[in-house]
Amino acid sequence: QVQLIDSVGGLVQTGGSLRLSCAASGRAFRFNAMGWFRQAPGTEREVVATISWSGGASDYADSVKGRFTISRDKAGNTGYLQMNSLKHDDTAIYYCAAEARNFGLGTRRRDEYDYWGQGTQVTVSS
Repeated sequence: QVQLIDSVGGLVQTGGSLRLSCAASGRAFRFNAMGWFRQAPGTEREVVATISWSGGASDYADSVKGRFTISRDKAGNTGYLQMNSLKHDDTAIYYCAAEARNFGLGTRRRDEYDYWGQGTQVTVSS
């Protein structure tokens, strides 16, 4: 069974930092684009950041640009989201995702992702 397993999130104060990871189980995603999404209560799931299969290209939502960094290991086993200067508005459940097709550049479209992590809660206290 192929799974993406999100690391445990946590509670952090405004201005603090947190690093999320996403581990692949059942297969590696060496040639597949990955992304991070988040969903706050009463809102739709929105893109946070995406990264291409090679790691050479990334894209960020305007709300996190300059504060968050997406990365991945070369083996395709783990994806990361480094979150700095956290704000109360960053509070949400965070999900990692991966495409099934090879050599993708990453996309903001949720329906392009075939594999999803279970989600992890990030709470930023003001």
